[in-house]
Amino acid sequence: MTTLIIRDFRPDDAEAVAAAHRAGREHLVQTPEMFVWLDAQQAKGQHYRTFVAELDGRVVGSVRCGVVTGTTVTGIGHANGSVLPEYRRRGAFTGLLAAAERHLAGHGVTEVHSWVDEEPGPRAFALARGFAEGRTAHFGGRDLARPLPEGPPLPAGVELRPVSDWAADPHPVFLVEADAIRDEPGEVPMDAADYEEWLAGEWHRPALDTALSIVAVVDGRPAAFTAVHTDGADRYWSAFTACRREFRGRGLAKLAKLESLRLARAAGLRHAYTSNDATNAPMLAINEWLGYERCASERKFIKRLDG
Repeated sequence: MTTLIIRDFRPDDAEAVAAAHRAGREHLVQTPEMFVWLDAQQAKGQHYRTFVAELDGRVVGSVRCGVVTGTTVTGIGHANGSVLPEYRRRGAFTGLLAAAERHLAGHGVTEVHSWVDEEPGPRAFALARGFAEGRTAHFGGRDLARPLPEGPPLPAGVELRPVSDWAADPHPVFLVEADAIRDEPGEVPMDAADYEEWLAGEWHRPALDTALSIVAVVDGRPAAFTAVHTDGADRYWSAFTACRREFRGRGLAKLAKLESLRLARAAGLRHAYTSNDATNAPMLAINEWLGYERCASERKFIKRLDG
């Protein structure tokens, strides 16, 4: 008889949770240590929580959930999870999702957003549980052993510098993201970025590689940047690329991303991955120029919890 237990995450679950997260998804770059760090986050208002599913004593999957902050819209939550393929269709994710929805509803969430693999099985699962289809995002991957394109010369007054140069005062980098994220494609406007939250959740994230994250500086002022996460081995994830609106159209994001990939290649990293909303034509064009090729897609699903 199969015994299913849904419980809170513990640090010693991290290896199993990471294995379920990566199963069939080579484009996702996240280490067991990152799941421990994420679960320990206690940012104000986020109510972040990780649940795991045990089947007959083995951890086979998890769901990570919380309240969306950084926006003036209230009542929005997120719940994203995964189960090892060989343990699916045994009730594990149904139980995980129910636990996540109860937790979020208890903190005032009325609308849950979840990213789902763009495959028939996961999509059917979401639809059967009251979710509605939303927007699509595409993943791109490239082998860093392949040559990179030749970039244009730096315009006058432009420098490319590692984000580590702002270690003493990262606020100028935050201002680039706070401005750019207002235009990020999505159902929820990210119009209330908070510096302290950004410091805790992004700047101090263990996976952030401050040598490979590159800032484009115009006349001494940060104008664009690309943030990079690595796995401590050979995998590179383009976490976020931003350009202040007043500096757009100058190719600064392209220059920053190219320099970052050059440095990653020189450092011995082998596999680079990125993701973009399907409607973000400018960034998709940059990534195609950089040599990324589509390797997977996912779709946003949304569910109302108040009826």
